[in-house]
Amino acid sequence: MSVESPDVAPPDGGAHRAPWKGAFTCVAAILVLFLAASSAPSPLYVIYQQQWQFSAWVLTGVFALYVFGLLGSLLIVGALSDHLGRRPVLAAAVALEAVALVLFLVAGNVLVLSAARVLQGIATGAATTALSAALVDLEPSRGRAGVVSSVAPLTGLALGALGSGVLVEFGPAPTRLVYALLLGAMVPAAAVVALMPETSLRRPGALASLRPRVAMPAHLRADIVPVVPAMIATWALGGMYLSLGPSVAAGLLGLHNHLVGGVVVTLLAGTGALAVFLLRSRSASWLLAPSSALLGLGTLMSLAGVVEGLVWLSAAGTLVAGVGFGASALATFGTFARIARPHERSEVFALANIINYLGNSVPAVLGGIAVTALGLRTATEIYAVAIVVITFSALVLRLNQVRAQRRAAMAPCG
Repeated sequence: MSVESPDVAPPDGGAHRAPWKGAFTCVAAILVLFLAASSAPSPLYVIYQQQWQFSAWVLTGVFALYVFGLLGSLLIVGALSDHLGRRPVLAAAVALEAVALVLFLVAGNVLVLSAARVLQGIATGAATTALSAALVDLEPSRGRAGVVSSVAPLTGLALGALGSGVLVEFGPAPTRLVYALLLGAMVPAAAVVALMPETSLRRPGALASLRPRVAMPAHLRADIVPVVPAMIATWALGGMYLSLGPSVAAGLLGLHNHLVGGVVVTLLAGTGALAVFLLRSRSASWLLAPSSALLGLGTLMSLAGVVEGLVWLSAAGTLVAGVGFGASALATFGTFARIARPHERSEVFALANIINYLGNSVPAVLGGIAVTALGLRTATEIYAVAIVVITFSALVLRLNQVRAQRRAAMAPCG
């Protein structure tokens, strides 16, 4: 997996600092940090719900506000770092994330919590596309960028949820400590951004790039369209675990330890991160079909475990789905890292994230409404079955595409 070499130049076109040893690793660590911060509230939702007495649809609404803020950020500033450079966008994102974390620290009601999640979504949207593009800029020929762009978000989601769960269960100030630690971690992140080399040539069009739009470059459609159904299914499953997972564990499986809320997310995202690492040498096209199959099978197993009250079966299903989750993320970001040209990387990664997070948020909100109207068990069953249908539809579409490609390859010989 390779990408063409990027144009690396400072904003003013003068002499630039060469990437220092460890720059790639530090940028990857910041990506992990942002995603860890985004999943940290998941184990806390049950506590917030108990303290402030709000319904399930409000819970998933708060979760979705983060995603909507993120989507708005992607639509407006997703391509901005292609014009201004990576560093200015990242510096603004770190500062906004710090403000969001301060709001989490002082939150005493749903309104403040919602404001914090919106700001966090905006910061994460601005950061993830610039960070993903910077990773490709810094590693143009080794093929690591696609792998790291896949594994870092999943690792961050797993670490954020698990770390938050541990602190909630065993640490003091369960709704404060995790945010204080994350706020402290933003200080070295800001230092890294200040010291990192600028990897993107400044070019005109920054104001025009702020016009909200979702565009798929025509020359990339043949590569992008086949992965869209798998992206939707993957992140719909992630949305289910991040928003309703702790509630399902407590309400349907009888697991009331707050650490379990973090473990639920970690089983999915952590297994996904491990799968990315183990499957990193496989091509994106090879991974599309088996990742869809594993996602569907794992979701069915987890659903069976919930229905029968079997914790071990639900956990095993989550592990299987996690492998599919990671393989699908690797196939997606590997494809986008391979095909995007240097001047369009930020825009292309913004498109990928828009697709992912629409799949992540819309089903989660509908799931929360269904929980309020139909009950947790019925809503969970409907949600899981819908994911299975989308997943196996993606599998069928991919297999049909492979057959069509084989027929086209054999046609000249016929």
